[in-house]
Amino acid sequence: MSQIEKLIEKLLSNPRGFKFSELQKVMAHFGYIEDTAGKTSGSVVSFVSRRSITIHRPHPGDELPSWAIKKVVTFLKEEGRLT
Repeated sequence: MSQIEKLIEKLLSNPRGFKFSELQKVMAHFGYIEDTAGKTSGSVVSFVSRRSITIHRPHPGDELPSWAIKKVVTFLKEEGRLT
């Protein structure tokens, strides 16, 4: 199993401790481009392809909250990227 497959499996399990940096790798794998909307975007980050999803970059740490993981998984399933 490749590293990206392991990250996708981890994402689907809605874990505590899933990091934003891991999400960046998963989204890049599916062809999404990270858009921070300029210097004034603060912690708002969009991942853009055909459609986009906007989430808040966690701070001060790197761990995503449970609601953000659920939002990303639902979005990727709607897009047909996950089953």
